[in-house]
Amino acid sequence: MSNKKFLSHFQYINFTKNKSGHLFFQEYSNLIVMNKITEITRRDIYELFRDGFDISSGFLGDEKIIYYYYGRLSEISFLRRLYPLNQMDSSDPKYKNADDDIWQHTVNNPNDWAYCWIFEDERFPLKEGSDEDMLRFLCEVFHPAVRYEDGYWKEYLRKINNFIRADGYELYESDKISNRDVYSWRQISAEESQSNRFIPFSIRNKKVIEEKTLILPSISKKNRTDVINLFNRYDETLYRTTETNWNYTINTKNAVIEDLNNYYAPKAFAPSRNYIETGDLDDFVMNNYPYCVFDVIELFEKYNKENNFTNEVNLIFQNSSLAFRLLGGKIESSKGKIEIKQSVKEYGLKELLEQAVYLYNDKTNENKQLAVEKLWDAFERLKTYYKDLDKKKSIEKIINEICHMDVDYITLLDEEFKKLTTIGNNYRIRHHETGKIDIYNNNFYDYFFQRCLALIELSLKYLK
Repeated sequence: MSNKKFLSHFQYINFTKNKSGHLFFQEYSNLIVMNKITEITRRDIYELFRDGFDISSGFLGDEKIIYYYYGRLSEISFLRRLYPLNQMDSSDPKYKNADDDIWQHTVNNPNDWAYCWIFEDERFPLKEGSDEDMLRFLCEVFHPAVRYEDGYWKEYLRKINNFIRADGYELYESDKISNRDVYSWRQISAEESQSNRFIPFSIRNKKVIEEKTLILPSISKKNRTDVINLFNRYDETLYRTTETNWNYTINTKNAVIEDLNNYYAPKAFAPSRNYIETGDLDDFVMNNYPYCVFDVIELFEKYNKENNFTNEVNLIFQNSSLAFRLLGGKIESSKGKIEIKQSVKEYGLKELLEQAVYLYNDKTNENKQLAVEKLWDAFERLKTYYKDLDKKKSIEKIINEICHMDVDYITLLDEEFKKLTTIGNNYRIRHHETGKIDIYNNNFYDYFFQRCLALIELSLKYLK
């Protein structure tokens, strides 16, 4: 008899009785756990949801606002989106799993547990889990299918971003569903984290630009003109106040140049090819390095968060084959990004794949090694996908479902499963193993990752 206790999204221990009846445990899944989000930040997030916060209501004074983390869903429906409740322990011995337990105490008897009980429940990885556990939870809170659009979710999003930026993360608009923003999380630089202010593209990426590990393509005259035309269409009159309380107006284009001066003196190439200071945004865009153009696009977006500016910038990038996207106010390279294109229903396999892809997309050599290690863990878990069968028969079933009894392709995939298994056994895929062939060239990590991921994704298309 087996009893699974989930410690976090990245690790759970499988407790099993041995022949003498004593409990022993086996580590079933142990992924990379990031722990930058402090106990203080976790407590701030918990208390924000539990207690709400005050906002000014003008002459009426302050008003207490609260936004429920499960939005327009029921609490249990929200939790089912994130956790395999029917596989998790019940805290009440009268019920066989967490799903039954939670339904009883939040739906059938809604007053049994206080609101925000989940932040104190050890079955859920919010109080002491990995950073990604907390960040995935927060992204789900603000998902369009969950959030209550007429509620105070934007105010809560701003508050939570202020909390987690201190620990090196932010939530940002990464995609859209039905023209509504979907949020993901990303790490931010130490400078952004410590100063809690926006850092433009060229400064954020200064090191990789200088080392030429980030190669920026040239931006054509037509594309630069498109950017200027876009700026002109979104140019508005802004109202500002100086430190001495002097009110003045400025248009958006001049405001961007003014803001840029907080980071460096704006310069552009003159006809003589001298690089000289300029106060004209059009001149700056037409006669400058690509990364400087990216700077002012990001700064301009700060004044146009609530309109279609971002989509129009990305359309310019797309039409010009520039492999970049403006996401959540920051321009990021979209070249070489790996995504899992198939839906993954099996919980543990999904978590391993997501962690492997996240690490690989980070592109540092250390993370590539970890990405390959996590992907091989996913490959091993894939082999046991059909849990009612042993590993060999599970692999045979996967192959047969892909190939539909085509002998040639069955042979091909059988050899590929065996070859990848041999690679995992012979090469130092897992950094802690000894007596293996060292992977001395980082290009081999790319090869191993792409080869293994191709087989996994092919299999995912046919798994039942």
